[in-house]
Amino acid sequence: QVQLVESGGGLVQAGGSLKLSCAASGRTFNIYPMAWFRQAPGKEREFVAAINWGGGTTYYADSGKGRFTISRDNAKDTVYLQMNNLKPEDTAVYYCAAARSGNRWPYEYSYWGQGTQVTVSS
Repeated sequence: QVQLVESGGGLVQAGGSLKLSCAASGRTFNIYPMAWFRQAPGKEREFVAAINWGGGTTYYADSGKGRFTISRDNAKDTVYLQMNNLKPEDTAVYYCAAARSGNRWPYEYSYWGQGTQVTVSS
């Protein structure tokens, strides 16, 4: 019903920046909050950031506070993750997720993208 496609990942040196995008398609009228997660090899998936439908409320994991910014453009059905001052420990596959309408924090996510690889070199 809803498809999420991430893009913007790649290889970057420590201290550099990347901006990830996640485009939603399908029955997007019933999705509201969206978020970013990441998973490094051998580790479990961890929360990175989330944003409500209107974009006025955001949540960040401690790992990205002050460096990452989540935003969205509802006219384009797209959510973004601006990542600055990247560190090697940020290396992971980054996934976007979407929750159905009616969710309240902490959100329960129903849709997931395929992921985009982010690699930060020392």
